[in-house]
Formats: sequence, structure tokens, C-alpha cells
Amino acid sequence: MRYTLRQLEVFLATAHFENITQAAESISLSQSAASEALKGLEKQFDIQLFDRVGKRLQLNELGRLLRPKAEALIERAEDLENAFRQHKDIGALKVGATLSIGNYLAVNIMAEFMRLHPKGEVSLQVANTTTIANKISNFELDVGLVEGELHRPELEVIPWRDDELCVFCAPSHPLAKHVNLTDKDLLNAVWIMRESGSGTRQAFDWAMHGLLPELNILLELQHTEAIKRAVETGLGIGCLSNITLEDAFERGSLVRLDVPHRNFHRRFYFILHKDKYRSAGIESWLELCRSS
Repeated sequence: MRYTLRQLEVFLATAHFENITQAAESISLSQSAASEALKGLEKQFDIQLFDRVGKRLQLNELGRLLRPKAEALIERAEDLENAFRQHKDIGALKVGATLSIGNYLAVNIMAEFMRLHPKGEVSLQVANTTTIANKISNFELDVGLVEGELHRPELEVIPWRDDELCVFCAPSHPLAKHVNLTDKDLLNAVWIMRESGSGTRQAFDWAMHGLLPELNILLELQHTEAIKRAVETGLGIGCLSNITLEDAFERGSLVRLDVPHRNFHRRFYFILHKDKYRSAGIESWLELCRSS
């Protein structure tokens, strides 16, 4: 074999940081050793994996093609090392989740995962669907839990569970007394919404087809709780996942508004890179999510 796992580690770290100094630090090597390992890998096969742009090392077409293969090989090697050590505990898992899922579902799943695997480590990053998808594509996260549908050739999108968006307002809002909202009500209302790029906004836009250009959207906010607080003060009406509103409905601080002629159904999804190796940790996480 004409390459080493250490050379592959340097290659992957450099692809991530686009800087040999930071790459070396991340895998506990000196800059000179990391640089030599990368040069050696390229020289052995008479190839170039990066374009040198100033101080940046940017993956070229060949580097992008080989990166997922190297990523999968390193993860398999780590699993083999664990097997040699007869170490059955699950290692570190990097999960990304959209705001609704991260704040209202993923934390409980994390707690159960850590109870089942006390020596395992789980980190959770919460962001909108677009950001999570970008991090999965770049191998910065192992698995994503998202609300929006995605069509990217490098990603595997797996249906997880059903969800429903819900239109809501403050109890003092004039629409609170309406039995069912009409399209005229929706057009006359002032809206407090999630930002573009979020799965919630994507589902809302689909549900409001035909009305969207004429809707009066006063605020676009990135955080679910901020939207709920703004609606509670009477600034307007909102539309969020039902899972984020259940407590507020029970307390009576917010009121559900029925819009029976609009389809607010959607799905949550798992997303993984198609070339990502399915480690024991990933498989365990997916199974726990499905059973939760």
C-alpha cells in the first residue's frame, strides 16, 4: 500500500481547514510534518489534490472526488481499531438539527442516547435547514435532522416522521374569535415568520401558494421563541410547527387558528452524505430517533 492513514488524515484535515497550519494542529502534528505528509501523498501518485490560492489550500476537482472515499476509509479504520481493542462503546457523534427539531425533539433523544451509551459523546449544532445541509455536504456533521425537503445529489434524504404547521395568534388578537380563517383573513393579517432558508418557511410558502406575494410579512426572525414572544405581544400572527406550540396552547398564552383549506402537513427528514460511512453510532442514533 503506497499511502498511510496519517497521510489521509492530513489530507482530510487540510480539506476542512484549507490551511496546513490549522490542519496540523487539529491532528497534533507539526506544520512541517503535515506539509511533508501531504506532499508525499501527492508525489507518490503524481497528482495534485489542492489549488494553492494565496495561503489557502482549496480542494480541486480530483480532491473533491477522493475526499468522501478517504473519509469513509478513515472511519472504517477507527471502527477496526475499536474492534481490536474490544471497545464496544460508541464514540463521538456530531448531529445537526433545525431549530424546531433541535429545541423540542433532539435534546430528549440526546439524553436517551447518552443514557444507553454512557461513554459515547454527542454534540448538537442547531441551525436552519440550508446550513445543516451545507455542513453535512462538507462532512462537518455526521447526520442531520431537518424540516425542509432537499434535492442535492451528494445527500441521502430519508423520511423520518410527520409534522404539521399551525397558524396562531395572541388571545387578544381579533382573529382569535374566528372559527376558520379565509384567504381574505390571511391576506389582511400581519405576519411574523421564520427566515428564508428554514424548513418551516419553506413549508409555509408551499402552503400559501397563490397568496405569497401579497402577504404582509412584518418580521422575519431566526428563532422560534422570538416569533412566539412577538405574536404574544400582538404584533401579528405566526406559523410554526405544532411541536413548538403545544405548551403555549396549554397555558393559553397563544391560540390556534384553523385554516382547513390550506395544507400545512410536512415531514421531518434524516440527511446523510451518500458517501458517509454508517458507523455504529450513526445507526444507533437513527434507530433511537425512529423509536422516539
